[in-house]
This record gives sequence, C-alpha cells and structure tokens, in this order.
Amino acid sequence: MNPPVTAKSFHFPSLVAGVLAALGATACCFGPLLLVTLGLGGAWVSSLRALEAYQPVFAMLTLAFIGFAFYRLYIQPQRCTPDADCADPAVLKRQRIVFWLIVAIIAAMFAFPFYAPLLY
Repeated sequence: MNPPVTAKSFHFPSLVAGVLAALGATACCFGPLLLVTLGLGGAWVSSLRALEAYQPVFAMLTLAFIGFAFYRLYIQPQRCTPDADCADPAVLKRQRIVFWLIVAIIAAMFAFPFYAPLLY
C-alpha cells in the first residue's frame, strides 16, 4: 500500500529531468543559436556540435521522463489526505496546464532542426 501523498511530497521531478534531457538532446542545434542570440559567442560554442552523437540518448530520456510525468498526472490515482493541497481539483488542473506547456516547449525544441533553415 502506498502512503497518502501530502502537499510537500507531491512534486514533479520528472518534468525537470525531462526538460534537462531535452536541453541535452537539442544542445547540438538549438544550444548554439540560443547562446549566440544571448550574445555569447566564441569557438567553444561550435564544440557543442560534438554532443550530436548523444542526441538519441537524450531524446529517449526526455520521452521517458515526460511519459512518467504523464502517468503520474493522468493514469495513477492520487492518494491525498483531505487537508492536503493536492486534494484540490484546481491544483491538479494547474499541474496539468504546466505539464502541457512544458511539453509544447520541448516539442518546439525537438522540431528546431526542421524550422531552423527558415530562420537563416
């Protein structure tokens, strides 16, 4: 039996891990453009291209973490104490909105190689 989830223990580290893995997956393509846009330049920015070999690994990690967050939000029943914040339906709705915003950002980052030529 799982213990009830309290407001303090109800968080989504898998979303944070998914975003970090997505940054790793797009570091070869999206990272240099972002750094140059922010005014950071130099020869070391082009060395991020070496991370392209690890892009499939980071992409799989991103999908796994986002899938786990989806499971926690939509499939796994929530077990909350009645006075916990997670028992409020508005909290769950906000968490789902944040989840889909993060998924949209990650999707835009993954699609960057397809629309990058339009930016040049």
